[in-house]
Amino acid sequence: MKIGILGAGAWGTALAISASRSPDGAHNVSLWVRDAEQAQAMHSQRVNARYLPDIAFPESLQIETGGAESMAARASASDLIIVATPMAGLRPLLEQLKSCTVPVAWLCKGFEAPLGEHFGLLGHEVAAQVAPALLSGVLSGPSFALEVAWAQPTALVAASSHASVREALVQAFHSSSLRVYASDDVVGVEVGGAVKNVLAIATGLCDGMQLGLNARAALITRGLAEMTRLGCALGARAETFMGLSGLGDLVLTATGDLSRNRKVGLLLAQGRTLQQAMDSLGHVAEGVYCARAVVQRAQGLGVDMPIAQAVVALLDGQIRPEQAVSRLMQRVAREES
Repeated sequence: MKIGILGAGAWGTALAISASRSPDGAHNVSLWVRDAEQAQAMHSQRVNARYLPDIAFPESLQIETGGAESMAARASASDLIIVATPMAGLRPLLEQLKSCTVPVAWLCKGFEAPLGEHFGLLGHEVAAQVAPALLSGVLSGPSFALEVAWAQPTALVAASSHASVREALVQAFHSSSLRVYASDDVVGVEVGGAVKNVLAIATGLCDGMQLGLNARAALITRGLAEMTRLGCALGARAETFMGLSGLGDLVLTATGDLSRNRKVGLLLAQGRTLQQAMDSLGHVAEGVYCARAVVQRAQGLGVDMPIAQAVVALLDGQIRPEQAVSRLMQRVAREES
């Protein structure tokens, strides 16, 4: 199977490494790097020194670079294309791939940044606007890139309304260390992947303020309820949020030390400014960029998301960490469900 992965960040690189380890060379994997200098360094050093410096590339992994024309040609010669950019890069890449006839899936988890009065969109909504004929889907679930690159056991969800896309993703990435489940609930899988990043900021704040394990458990549980309410209002199935892309990804991102979004919350609790926290990461923390879009979508649908609202107020500098906690704890008592 010929697999083209567009984007050489940590996650795109990790999946390229994982697929390249297929037994008997079953997959021909190409990792496309936008920056020619970085591509040359990765080709000669056989490692992604910026994102996964300790993981050597399999011999079969090919490193490529070039402009839009070469990328389009590469896509037409592949069996599966993976878009491995942050959410901000999804729209321009899908515009370039809109005439592609092979399955295309993205890895990014988030909503687009709102533009004026327009709500921020999920990945499948972006695709419906710019590439409606594309056979598309999303690969999501609880996964740190480093652990996938180390071939540690991981489970993901391949979501698409097209059976051929789901089957292609399973064929490409299911292995002895990476288990891939299929789902046709694209909305649920994408909402889970997006909202858990916002909730992880809140949980990092909770841990950074040393509020205790009781508080952490309450925050994760009530955050899952918020995620489910928004997802169902957008057309998702409730049971999706009890699976890998809901509860699974939330628990991982909210508690794992490799979580960038959790790290943002921890740094804010230490008194760092948002800019200082972001500068220290060296990676994109999608929760920071999509938190406002999450709250706007929720408000437009009449969905109550107090934790997400508190995160937005904190990120905007409207409240301090201790005020965010007080705001949540002083809410009027209500039924749990």
